[in-house]
Amino acid sequence: MAYLDWVQWPAMLVTVLAAWLIGSQRSGRRMIGFVCFSLSNVLWVIWGAYAEAFALIALQVCLFLMNLRGFRKNVKGQEREQSHD
Repeated sequence: MAYLDWVQWPAMLVTVLAAWLIGSQRSGRRMIGFVCFSLSNVLWVIWGAYAEAFALIALQVCLFLMNLRGFRKNVKGQEREQSHD
């Protein structure tokens, strides 16, 4: 299962892309960033399970829950913007 060693690289790239998108002033790009962060959480958990990195898995679960909070706040912000139009 050495191919799972390579999962850390796409996980890292998706995490960096997500962080870039979250910093956008456009809500659509931020939403894509939240989705990318969720994907990166899944990739890190897969790699963490393979590497027996249990603290990393716990961290990814916590980060995913925080990501959900940010996603919901962004959705509410979009709804407020649309109601003012």
